[in-house]
Order: sequence, then C-alpha cells, then structure tokens
Amino acid sequence: MARVNTMKIFAVTLGLVAFAAGFAFSNPGSGTGVSPDEALQKLMDGNKHYVENKMTSAAMSDAATRTSLAKSQKPYAVILTCSDSRVPPEIIFDKGLGELFVVRVAGNIPDPVVIGSIEYAVEHLGSPLVMVLGHERCGAVTATVDSKGKSTGSSNIDAIVKAIKPNVKSAAKGCEACKDQKKCAESNKSEFVECVIDANAKTTAEALIQSSSILKHLAEEKKIKIVAAKYDLDDGVVTLFK
Repeated sequence: MARVNTMKIFAVTLGLVAFAAGFAFSNPGSGTGVSPDEALQKLMDGNKHYVENKMTSAAMSDAATRTSLAKSQKPYAVILTCSDSRVPPEIIFDKGLGELFVVRVAGNIPDPVVIGSIEYAVEHLGSPLVMVLGHERCGAVTATVDSKGKSTGSSNIDAIVKAIKPNVKSAAKGCEACKDQKKCAESNKSEFVECVIDANAKTTAEALIQSSSILKHLAEEKKIKIVAAKYDLDDGVVTLFK
C-alpha cells in the first residue's frame, strides 16, 4: 500500500512539473500565427468597422466557431479595460469568439490577479499583444478626482481610488488644459478628468512591465507588445497613445 501511494504522489508531482515547464517555456504568439503588430492592426481595423457601422463579427460567433473553440483557444490580443457597460471590447473592435482575452475591472487597475490573468494569456495561450484601454468620462477616475484624498464611504471603492490617485498628480503637471492653473480639478474638471484617464492608461501599461518579470522579459524579447489606448464614447474611435 505504501508503495502504491508513493507512486501516486510521484505521478502527480511529475505531472505538475510538466505543466509548470510547459507554462514557463511556451512561446507567445506561436499558437496564434499573428505578430504583435498584426494583432494591433486587426484591432484597429475592427474598430474602423465598428465606427463605420460595417461590423462582421456575427460571422465569427456562429455555432461552427463555437464548436471549433470548445477545447482550445488562441486569442491574439489581451485587452485590459474598464468594467463600464459602454466599453465592450468584442463589440468596439468588431471581434468574435476566441479572438480576444478580455480582463475588465473598474479603472483598468493592474492588481496581482489582473496581472496574473494577463501573464496566463501571453504565456500559456500565446497572445502577442496586450492593450490597456482607458475610456472617456471614466467613472472610476471621476470618483478619484472627486474624493480629493478623502474616503468614498466604501473601503472597496477606496481601494480603486487609491490605485488611481497617483495619476491625479501626474496629470496636473502634464495636462495642457491645466496649464498655469493651481486648481484645475475645480475650474476645468471635465478636461482634468480626461487628462487623468490618459495618464492612468499610460502608467498602467508601464506598470505591467514593472510588476511582472514575465511580461518584461517577453516585451524585451519583442515577443509581445504592450500598448495604451483610449476609447471615445461619443464617436466610438479608439486612439493609440504614443
């Protein structure tokens, strides 16, 4: 009996080691057949379809596609964006089943769970592109600006505000609408909020590399690309930040 149990433990351990090895040394992008730049172009082309009301994603979400994806997936792009109901990536990029690996959280905040999800997509599923997508008039950012350093009354929402708060200071320095104004958040609030949204998307993209050795390594090897962008609620256009 002891020998049987030992063999079972050995088999389980061996399986775990094999899984870990496969996870650690998989080649991002190899399964998708798409380069980071090609993946980005696919997204931007899809957004153009959406803006022009010429969407084609229905053809990529039929029963046949669902069946083909039932046992595996190879999404070519990871989208980290806000939970806002007006910003569904599959729609604004005109994409169907299996194309996008979407992570949504208020304010597109990169906490450990979010970063781990992105690592899984690029490392295990082979996604070559990561996009951090902010959006116009973001409620999470607006709440952060309105809080003025005070509690919102919810410790959980306070956690969101705390993560976004550093961008308030950086936006105040670089926001064109706030030039030569000491209290821009009050005098030009709507413009200031947009500057914070922009800063939040950019710093989040940078934070992904700083917070993840996996993402940093793959980016340095040019196996993945991480970009920041912003969605316009009015015209539907996604604009890339440089």
